Amino acid sequence: MPNPVFGTGFSTEGNMLDTLDDAIVTEFSKPNASPLEEMGVTGLKRAAGIVDEEFLPALRGRKAVKVFQEMSLNDPTVQALLFAITQLLRQVEFRVEAPDNTPEATEAKDFVEQCMEDMSHTWDDMVSDILTCLVYGWSWHEIVYKKRVGPWEKDPKKKSKYTDGRIGWRKIAIRSQETLLRWVFDEDGGIKAMVQLAPPNYRTTLLPIEKSLLFRIDNAKGNPEGRSLLRGAYRPWFFKKRLEEFEAIGVERDLAGMPVARVPAAYMDAPTGSRERKVFDAFKKMVSGVRRDEHEGLVLPTQYDRNTKQPLFDFELMSSGGSRTFDTNALIQRYEQRILMTVLADFILVGHEGTGSYSLHVDKTGIFRSALNTMAQMIADTFNRHAIPRLFDLNGWHPEELPQIVPANVDPPDIQQLASFMQAMGSLGMEWFPDADLEEYLREVSRLPKMPDEMLELRREMSQVHQTMSYADSQMQFLGMQQKAEMMEQGYTPEQAQMAAESPNEEMAAQQADQMAMQDNSMVQTQAHQQQAGVDEERAQNEHARALEMMEAQERVKDRDTERGDYDAQRQEQLKDADDMRAQRGKERDDEFAERDAGRQAQLKDMDAKVAERQGRFQSKEKDRDVERKDYLNQRQEQLKDSDAKRQIKVKRAVAEGKPTSAAKKPAEKKPLPKGKKK
Repeated sequence: MPNPVFGTGFSTEGNMLDTLDDAIVTEFSKPNASPLEEMGVTGLKRAAGIVDEEFLPALRGRKAVKVFQEMSLNDPTVQALLFAITQLLRQVEFRVEAPDNTPEATEAKDFVEQCMEDMSHTWDDMVSDILTCLVYGWSWHEIVYKKRVGPWEKDPKKKSKYTDGRIGWRKIAIRSQETLLRWVFDEDGGIKAMVQLAPPNYRTTLLPIEKSLLFRIDNAKGNPEGRSLLRGAYRPWFFKKRLEEFEAIGVERDLAGMPVARVPAAYMDAPTGSRERKVFDAFKKMVSGVRRDEHEGLVLPTQYDRNTKQPLFDFELMSSGGSRTFDTNALIQRYEQRILMTVLADFILVGHEGTGSYSLHVDKTGIFRSALNTMAQMIADTFNRHAIPRLFDLNGWHPEELPQIVPANVDPPDIQQLASFMQAMGSLGMEWFPDADLEEYLREVSRLPKMPDEMLELRREMSQVHQTMSYADSQMQFLGMQQKAEMMEQGYTPEQAQMAAESPNEEMAAQQADQMAMQDNSMVQTQAHQQQAGVDEERAQNEHARALEMMEAQERVKDRDTERGDYDAQRQEQLKDADDMRAQRGKERDDEFAERDAGRQAQLKDMDAKVAERQGRFQSKEKDRDVERKDYLNQRQEQLKDSDAKRQIKVKRAVAEGKPTSAAKKPAEKKPLPKGKKK
C-alpha cells in the first residue's frame, strides 16, 4: 500500500532524502505564511511559568535564590567581589547626549536629565538595586510615573521640582527576586509579565513588562532569569565551605581531643527504656556534645568492677598523634582563587599571597574594567531601548531621534600616563591647545574646577581663530616651497630661489590678504555677536584686550607649567628616594620582627618539649603505679588462696579426728531479754 506522505518508492538514497525533506516541508509548513510571522521558538525549558534550565537541583527555583543569597552575604571572597563591582559602577557618571544640536533635541536631552534627577531616590541607589542581577541573574524594576505639578504638592504622584505638567519618573523600584511566583510568556516565548507574591500581605500581583524594566547579565534563550554572576563560582564555593567546616571541627578536636567514653557492654545491649539503656544514651549525648569552654565539666559515677577492680565508667579526651596529611589552607586559597577567576577578579588576591607583579596586575584590572564597562552599557541600553521611548510616548512627544543615556568609563585614565602621552605627541609636532573641549575633559579627569560657560565659549572662539590662522600659514608655506621649486627648475640657484620665495608673489599676497580678511572677519563676527548680545563697543574692546591678556597669561602658565614639571620631577625623585629609605627601614623592621618571632617560636618549642617530657614522666609513673597495684592485687589473691587452702586442711583434719569444726557448730539460741531492757 503506498505511503500517503512519502510515495510508493524511491530510486536512489539521494532521491529518498530529497523526497523525504520535501514531504516534511509540505506536511508541516503553514500555508501562506507571512515573512513577518515568527515560526520557531527559542527552546527555553519552561512549564506553567516556571523556568527549568538548571541541571543542578540545588540551583532551581527558589532554592537558587537562597543559595546565591548565602554566597553573597556569608562568604568574604564573594562579598569582596560584589563590593568592588558595586562601588565601581556606582561612581560611573551616566550622562545624556542629544542626537544633534537643534533646539528640540536639546530640550529633549534636558527633559531626560530632569527626570533622572527628579526621582524620589538617587540614581546611584537605583544602580545598586539593579546590580542585584549580579547575584541572582536578573533584576525586575517597576516604573512608577508622576505628573510634575510642583515642589509643594503633598501627593507624591504630583510632587516635583518642575511645574511644566509633564509626566516624569517618580521612582524605578525593584521587585525583589525572592517574591517571584512565576513568569507569563506569550505565544512566541517573549516575556509578558512577572507574577509576584510578596510579604507582608502575600497577595498575587501581576507586573506587566510594559510598565517594567528587566535587567540581565546573560540573555541566553531569552531566559528572564538570566544567569547569575556567581553560577560558575558555586562549585568552588561549595567545596570551600565544606573544607572550612572540616577545618574548624578538626581544630576543635585537635585542641580539645576526641572524646572517648567507656561503659560496660551490658549497658550497650540493654533494652530501650531500661535504666542501663538510659545511662548509655546519656553517655552518647555527652560524647557528642562535649565542648571546651567556660561551662566545661563532667560528673561521672564512681563504681568499680568486683572482679577486675577497674572503674565501670570512664571518660577521656584522646589527642591525635602527628600532623595532618593535607594543607587545608592551600586548598581553601585555591578555591578562593577559582571563585574570583570566574569573573576575572583574581587580581584582588595580589599581595595576599606574597607574590605578583605590577604589570600582571595592570593587565588583569584592565580586563576587569572592560567587563564593568559592558555592565554599565547594559544598564544604559535597557533605558535607551525601553524606558526613554515609553516616557516620551506618555507625554505625546515623538521626535525623530531620542536622546541617549551614555555611561562614562569605569576607571578614568591615569593622569601621569596621559601627561606623558600628550608630552610625547607634542614633541612630535601635535598641537593640543587652544582646545576648549580638551581642556574641559582634562579638568574633569583631573578633578579640577570647571570653567564658566562664558570662558568656555571664549576659548572655543579663540580655538577657531587659531585653527584658521594655522591653516593660512601652512598654505603660505606650501606656496613658497612651490615657487622655490619652480624657480630652481628654471635655472636659478637655491639662494636666489629662497630669496624669491621669501618675497611674496601675487598668490601669496592674496593668501596673506585672505588671512587678514579672515582675522578681520573673525573680529567682526565677534563684535557682531557681542553687539547682538547687548554689549557696547567699549565692552567689546575690553573683551578683545582681555583675550590678548589671556593669551599672554597662557604663555606665562605654560612657562610656569614647565617650571612646575621640573619641580615635580625633582620632587618625584626625592619621594622615590624617601620611599626607598622607608622600604629599607620596613625591611629591616620586618627582619627584626621575623627574628623575634623565630626566637619566640624556639621558646615555645622548648616549652612544648618540656611539657611533653613532664607528661612522659607522669605517664611513666602512672604506669609504674598500675604495675605495683596489679602486683599487690596478685599477691593478695595468692595470700587469700593460701589461707583458704590452710583452712580447708584444718577442716579435713578436724573431721578426720572427729572434732567439731566452726562450720559444724550450731548457732547459739537467742535468750529473751528481761523486761524493761532495751535491745
